[in-house]
Amino acid sequence: MTIPDFQSLMRPVLAALADGEVRRSRHVKDAMVEQFELSAEERAQMLPSGRQRTMDNRVGWATTYLSQAGLIERPQRGQLRISPAGREALRRFPERIDMKVLETYPEYLAFRDRTRISTSDEPSAITPTTSVPETPELDRATPSELIERARRTNRAAVEGEVLKKALTLSPTGFEDLVIRLLEAMGYGRAGSVERTSATGDAGVDGIISQDPLGLDRIYVQAKRYAEDRPIDRPRIHEFAGALLGKQGDRGVFITTSRFTQGAHNEADRINARIELIDGAKLAQLLVVYGVGVQTEETVVLYGLDEDFFESL
Repeated sequence: MTIPDFQSLMRPVLAALADGEVRRSRHVKDAMVEQFELSAEERAQMLPSGRQRTMDNRVGWATTYLSQAGLIERPQRGQLRISPAGREALRRFPERIDMKVLETYPEYLAFRDRTRISTSDEPSAITPTTSVPETPELDRATPSELIERARRTNRAAVEGEVLKKALTLSPTGFEDLVIRLLEAMGYGRAGSVERTSATGDAGVDGIISQDPLGLDRIYVQAKRYAEDRPIDRPRIHEFAGALLGKQGDRGVFITTSRFTQGAHNEADRINARIELIDGAKLAQLLVVYGVGVQTEETVVLYGLDEDFFESL
């Protein structure tokens, strides 16, 4: 039997998790190898990069897409578990689950939309790590376009996963994550970045000192909320009051959720400058600055140096 494509693996992967038990992703990959009765040669087949087995790569893509659609969960690192929506999907689609099926899930549509947003102007800490899913347009795409498509898909997937992981942190853990991100972004390089909520500093979770004496400060508020619990105008007003109490005029409000229009209006209205970072932007920043993610593979394209040959 030939190695199945990643879409053909989606339902078998979900079915392997049907009993609701938590399983390691390695065990699921091995189970798929056995189920599809791959030969020793097929089991050992590697991607062109030589860094990953082809079958592992395709199972990985299947779990990524199922996760983005909300059909499987990742309770801990390297672990998989079917979600209630996943159980329902097995019932509704007894023959096959593929991209067309996933398009019926709002979570997947949100993921797909993220892959269409260009991030080429941003520094990227993540490079393509998997083969590009087959689509009718691939035979007309250039190598650069294929890599860009893989990069966008990878970025969107990792951003979705890192935001889900941030939501599992404790409030103090999320504050620590925000501090680590600000440090990675270069804030406090000449001074310091510290978490203050543990000291009972009401209304402020962190302070960025941009100079050694702490004369130039930025105050931080970090709230780990689900998307259905948006940050509204009163929260921004309270944060502005905390800044006023500290005679500060700059602040950053970071959340895993989103801000209402009233919150944006309040941030624009007050005298202090308050930057609002919602969950989507937070996920982008975590990936761009390499916080909570790691680079797995880089790709180099070569082009003919015509000037070199003309000089000979």
